[in-house]
Amino acid sequence: MLKKHPILKWILVSVLCLILLIVCFGFWFMSLIPPKTPGLEKTHVADLPYLSENVLPVRGKILAIVTSTDMIGNTEKTTGYELTELSRAYYVFKANGFDVDIASPKGGKPPVVIDDDDMGVFDFAFLNDPDAQYKVNNTIPVEDVIADHYQAVFFAGGKGAMFDFPENEAIQSIVRNHYQSNKVVGAVCHGPAALVNVTLDNGRSLLKEKEVSCFTNQEELLLISDAKTIFPFLLQDKMVSKGARFNEGAMYLENVSHDSNLITGQNPWSTWGTAEAMIKQMGYTPKYREITGEEHAVNVLSTYDAHGSQEAKDMIATLLTQEKKPVNRVLIASHSIVAAMKGDIGRFFDMIGLVSHAKKYDTI
Repeated sequence: MLKKHPILKWILVSVLCLILLIVCFGFWFMSLIPPKTPGLEKTHVADLPYLSENVLPVRGKILAIVTSTDMIGNTEKTTGYELTELSRAYYVFKANGFDVDIASPKGGKPPVVIDDDDMGVFDFAFLNDPDAQYKVNNTIPVEDVIADHYQAVFFAGGKGAMFDFPENEAIQSIVRNHYQSNKVVGAVCHGPAALVNVTLDNGRSLLKEKEVSCFTNQEELLLISDAKTIFPFLLQDKMVSKGARFNEGAMYLENVSHDSNLITGQNPWSTWGTAEAMIKQMGYTPKYREITGEEHAVNVLSTYDAHGSQEAKDMIATLLTQEKKPVNRVLIASHSIVAAMKGDIGRFFDMIGLVSHAKKYDTI
């Protein structure tokens, strides 16, 4: 049959070759990803100098609030608070001398989202920290929170926040109390959903003419194409509708907005910066912290966006050989997938090139 239909034979051979190329590329791509560090999941607070050494005296208390929502709207998709957005902020606050209480709309044990690819030492330490686990498994109902006990409030993200933060009057009261008392209000990713319906005593929206950031429309719609129908609103649109001056950074890279005592981060990779900006706003110099491999990868990607591939490669070389600092290749590789999803083939291959360049230094 194939002899009678040479075009069909050509198509079949071409398809098989394409499949082979895709499979080979897949194996090569996976070879660029480093194996997980053995024993990482056993990390404890005592293993982290940032937390266990030069411990500061207690300066006060900060309230962290997480979502109680476990399903995304009417879908069957589970959700909850993002572990990394809570754990990293929690430890920044603790390292800088603040006790942390954790609350949620319903109280008790809230649902959690744990992404294995994003987990680092601080996140595993949080899971192995008896005090942190007691607090997060027995959260305070927000209606029982005494706002005056806290110097700041922080709203962790997670898609569930879009459903139980905006209309919660206790949350609105806590935010209004803190903001008008010149205390610090911080939120990251979907956490700023807590701010959208807050009205100040003067009748103005809290967000009116404030510079803010949150998970952007582009970031949301790339991952969930029908987000407009699943969520009650797109968070960026809602904040703008309330009169906010929206600060939109690069997709899935750190971006923090600091407007007086209101501090907001765009996405999970903005958690460190958001928490440390809150410490600064409270009048303290943040305790020195070794920058993580993930943060170095974010800086490499930001350098790529600003200056191109070669400068990004030069930064990788400097970090890995001269400064002996880690660079998270998994994060850079994930940006190649983002580029492919957006149809940006040039960026896709540039990201692969950066990952491959970083891998070259494994044996040095």
